[in-house]
Amino acid sequence: MGDSKTDQTGSAKHKRYVRLTGVLAVILLLNLAGSWLGQQVNFQLFPRHESMMHTVLLVALVIYILLMATPFMPGIEVGLTVMLILGNKSALLIYLCTLVALSISFLIGKFFPLQLVHLLLTWLYLNRASEFVSQLELLDQAERLRYLEAKAPAKFAPFLLNHRYATIAVLLNLPGNALLGGGGGIGLVVGMSRLIPFRKYFLTMALAVAPVPLFIYLQGT
Repeated sequence: MGDSKTDQTGSAKHKRYVRLTGVLAVILLLNLAGSWLGQQVNFQLFPRHESMMHTVLLVALVIYILLMATPFMPGIEVGLTVMLILGNKSALLIYLCTLVALSISFLIGKFFPLQLVHLLLTWLYLNRASEFVSQLELLDQAERLRYLEAKAPAKFAPFLLNHRYATIAVLLNLPGNALLGGGGGIGLVVGMSRLIPFRKYFLTMALAVAPVPLFIYLQGT
């Protein structure tokens, strides 16, 4: 009886590792695909291409928004390409597109069924996380906040939850936040948490991502 239970536990762990590896491989492939797509946009615009300029820029901006809104996808390369083409004055345009992209990711998260997250975590044999999400789905905003404060690690969680707007701003500017899914992943998770209304998220995001575009804009040619 004990051996059978041990075998089942070992089998579950093996399946968990295999499936997690598969998910990480998909994320890596998406990241590489996004980088390749950004490189395709980043071609030299010689004078003979001037007639294509507006079309290329429009396509580049749409690609930038889609990449920025998608977790783990590198959108910054496309944004830098646009700024190289148009110069520092395009920093405001990239800033506005960033706001659009991160708003899209938040709204997708806000209306994304948590039941699907629960099913994914169950499929990955992450049973504790699956049960955690299942409980959250039944709670309203105030109850969800109390539940998170009770269940999350006591050392950091209360501080992060009580200062959640500052936490979002720091995460959006944190070097290496691609490991967290980048801006799109952060916006998606914040939306799924249902802890922050969109207007407050938008204001936090607008202030958090403003310094770099503002700095580039003020640098001149």
